[in-house]
Amino acid sequence: MKKLIFSPLWSIIVLGILAWVMYINPPFLESLKLRYFDTLIINQESVENNIFTVNIDEASLEEYGQWPWPRGDYGSLIEDLYARGAGLVVFNVLMSETDRQGEDQMLALTMEQLPVIVTMLGAEENKNEPINPGATIVNSDYLYTIPSVPGIIANVPDIEFSAVGSGITNSWPEIDGVTRRIPLVVESGGTLYPNVTMEVLRVIAGDPSFQIKLSPMGVDKLRIPQFGIIQTSPTGEVWIDWSQKSKSYSAVDLPDDFAGGIVFVGPTAAGVTQPLATAAGSVFPHEVQAAMLGTVFNESNIARQPDAEQWAELAAFVAAGMILILIARWTYVGIAFFVLAVSGSLYGSYYIFAQYGLLVDGAIPAAFLVLVGLKRYVLKFLDEFLQKQAIKKQFEGYASPTVVKLLQENPDLIKKGTKREVSIVFSDLRGFTPLGESFGDDVQGLTRIMNGYMDSITQPVLDADGMIIKYIGDASMHIHGAPVDDEQHAKTAVQTGLYMLRAVEQFNERVIIPEGRPPVGMGAGINTGLGYLGEMGSTKRHSYDVLGDAVSTAARVESKCKEYGCLLLVGENTYKATKDDFFYLKVDDLQVKGKSVGLSIYTVLDHGTPAWAVPQRKHEAMHEAYKAQDFDEAIRLCKTVYTSFDHKMEKYYDMWIERCEYMKTQDLPSDWNGVFIATSK
Repeated sequence: MKKLIFSPLWSIIVLGILAWVMYINPPFLESLKLRYFDTLIINQESVENNIFTVNIDEASLEEYGQWPWPRGDYGSLIEDLYARGAGLVVFNVLMSETDRQGEDQMLALTMEQLPVIVTMLGAEENKNEPINPGATIVNSDYLYTIPSVPGIIANVPDIEFSAVGSGITNSWPEIDGVTRRIPLVVESGGTLYPNVTMEVLRVIAGDPSFQIKLSPMGVDKLRIPQFGIIQTSPTGEVWIDWSQKSKSYSAVDLPDDFAGGIVFVGPTAAGVTQPLATAAGSVFPHEVQAAMLGTVFNESNIARQPDAEQWAELAAFVAAGMILILIARWTYVGIAFFVLAVSGSLYGSYYIFAQYGLLVDGAIPAAFLVLVGLKRYVLKFLDEFLQKQAIKKQFEGYASPTVVKLLQENPDLIKKGTKREVSIVFSDLRGFTPLGESFGDDVQGLTRIMNGYMDSITQPVLDADGMIIKYIGDASMHIHGAPVDDEQHAKTAVQTGLYMLRAVEQFNERVIIPEGRPPVGMGAGINTGLGYLGEMGSTKRHSYDVLGDAVSTAARVESKCKEYGCLLLVGENTYKATKDDFFYLKVDDLQVKGKSVGLSIYTVLDHGTPAWAVPQRKHEAMHEAYKAQDFDEAIRLCKTVYTSFDHKMEKYYDMWIERCEYMKTQDLPSDWNGVFIATSK
């Protein structure tokens, strides 16, 4: 299965699935595509025109009173607009009910004197009789291709038939609720009604009607003779060009001169009307109408040919995807083509729109190419993620977060073996037998205590970025200097060993003694040397480990803690690297089992005190006397320092006196060097 996922065949399957999704164009994909078109349209350079919007806003309500106004006030506003040079007023306030103030006739008289276009609304049923300028229709059998509404809500007759024209204002939102394109004609009851934009053009041209030619595919031609053919979609829709910027004014703060421009009037006050969601954001209906008129005036000709362009997008995507799959084996060539294909898709769609006004989708093909092109990298990321999780699971209880993160970022530190100098620490519990006997058959209780003990000695290791290699019963093994680099790993190891001893003391005080259990202790041995590190074991079971002579020596050193009565012993290499950092006493020159040469071992008593300087010199003299076979002098010196060093070395001195007494009975060779040969591990 893994081979299939990483094979070119799987890439082709993914490509085919994505191509199929592009072909069926589900709603979510269409919505994303439309939003991409929005970015193309709204990022055009702004174009000013001679179209104005006048807003009935909050300030207007404060001046004229609450909404709706008496219709005589509408007439006064219309008269004021024409007095200020308006060329044509479009009044986007539907007046389908008789005025409560009885001023319908007053407004009608104003409109008979001044040309005003009113609005009507496509609805579920008819209300009032709309103005119908009529249309010259070629192939009326295909009216079904035109957007349709069941009924029309028009203004009251006095107003409707006093107007110079009336146009539909429905917004026709897309599947995502955003208004982007609006039909210029609407069918209702077998009759065509013009959109506000069409009606403005007709009125300006002075034509009694508009002309439309239909076919089974929809609108072939839509025209007003004076303006010529208007480019629309097969359904008669026009994309709104939001680069058309109309000047906007409050109804109580009008300019001195509209310079013969077309003025759209509509409410914007809160609670009076609701804005429409558009590509340009929330826009009020009369502002949408103004933008539509600017689009047609400017002959923006924004177009989307669904069949031709969708097939072209699909073909280009499949071709680019296949090329990418074929050349993906050449990493840098594949990446170069990938970047070129993605950027070319986006820039190409932008260029085609800027030059020809065609809406070509560059985003979805680019996004799908990203999925195809990054497939191998996504899977690689997934593989790396799973690997990191496996590393975390394997090491989070054995290493600090710093170490775990390092291993996650550099898994070769685990998989590939390495040879480097490290400091190895072995520890072993002291006093397990009486502790275990105190619990009797309470296995769970003993387990709880042992887990607490292990937690106590582990935390100092993790705090120092050490790596726990293994737990062996009540013993542990950890290292410093790998995988995290630590130039002072020997010093870190010794300091950690001291912290572990303190942790055991605190565990006794916190848990063991309060429970009435016999206290426990710990012995630890440290050695510094070359180690072979990496993942070791069988193919079915393996773990991170360290091997080498330095490891076995550390284990031997730790095993001597009980014999010498010392809590922390270090090998010669560790001592040489840290002798200036801690207080050391030489313990012995020892030839451990399995070795042919001697090894000096030392015990560390933290940082020491000035009072220990004299006993330390006597301790060293004791060892010199021992090597010189002056065992009586060695015993005498031993007794002088017996209680020194806070009584921490008394068991060791007992052992040393006993050894010296024994050595006095032996016939030693003249070349005897004082090295004690161990007979046990």
